[in-house]
Amino acid sequence: MFNGILINKDDAGYRAALQQIDEAGLPEGDVTVRIDWSTLNYKDGLAITGKSPVVRKFPMVPGIDFAGTVSASSHPEWKVGDAVVLNGWGVGETHWGGLAQVARVKGDWLVPLPAAFTPRQAMAIGTAGYTAMLCVLALEKHGIRPADGDILVTGANGGVGSVAVALLAKLGYRVVASTGRPAEAAHLQALGAAEVIDRSELAAPGKPLGRERWAGVVDAVGSHTLANACATTKYRGAVAACGLAQGMDFPASVAPFILRGVTLYGIDSVMAPQLVRLEAWARLARDLDVARLDAITTEIGLGDAIAAAGALLEGKVRGRVVVDVNR
Repeated sequence: MFNGILINKDDAGYRAALQQIDEAGLPEGDVTVRIDWSTLNYKDGLAITGKSPVVRKFPMVPGIDFAGTVSASSHPEWKVGDAVVLNGWGVGETHWGGLAQVARVKGDWLVPLPAAFTPRQAMAIGTAGYTAMLCVLALEKHGIRPADGDILVTGANGGVGSVAVALLAKLGYRVVASTGRPAEAAHLQALGAAEVIDRSELAAPGKPLGRERWAGVVDAVGSHTLANACATTKYRGAVAACGLAQGMDFPASVAPFILRGVTLYGIDSVMAPQLVRLEAWARLARDLDVARLDAITTEIGLGDAIAAAGALLEGKVRGRVVVDVNR
């Protein structure tokens, strides 16, 4: 038996509860992991509260991330005692995830825990930080350099945004952070933001084209914010889109793309191939300031995760939330 959050949906409704789970119920997989730390992402908040149909199979253990130690393996790449990290691959949606003390998964989904990070630090990064790194890599591969101008980060107080600000600042870019919580400006500046703007500048319906402001953009918000970010990106600039906090819609025109040559990169972290994941984690180990990571991280126990999920969706949580699954 092990402790975990289990989501059920039946005639009694949709509900998530912390309970003891029999290991015999674990899904198929060739690696079993004793989890040390997990984390709470926006998608986990949606899954736990049921506010979006994230969970596709029931019952389900939520949690799209975990870090832990291999306790059993029939996979050729992993042996007992290996420290591993998992991000995405549908865990917490179609396959039992990380908000529990034990997981059984496909070994192909795992990556080695970088030596630079403890399991807790790896979860402070989590899918949010790994996604932020994928966005930064997209901008770099597009050819954007610090001398090219400002980089806009939307949803900057969220998990993706916080890590993106810290990464970009460390790499020498001038970062403009957009947030709906202007009272957190000092926090964002401590992460490395050179300027903080209110999200209202970008959140309302805008024009097909605006004044050129950004060499590049990391957008975790979607909807009008993403449309306005594209409309104000400089000639031949790039936008990396990875989130939908404002909405899934994209009320834009083709003007930025055909008149300014702007490129819109879609960033998918869930199904990214292994080589991409390894590159992202290697760069995080090199370029992320762990002291800044600690400044954006809140720690909770597994028993606190259900309440924290609602607060996360309400925008009351800053930065990253790590979950100690053993308390």
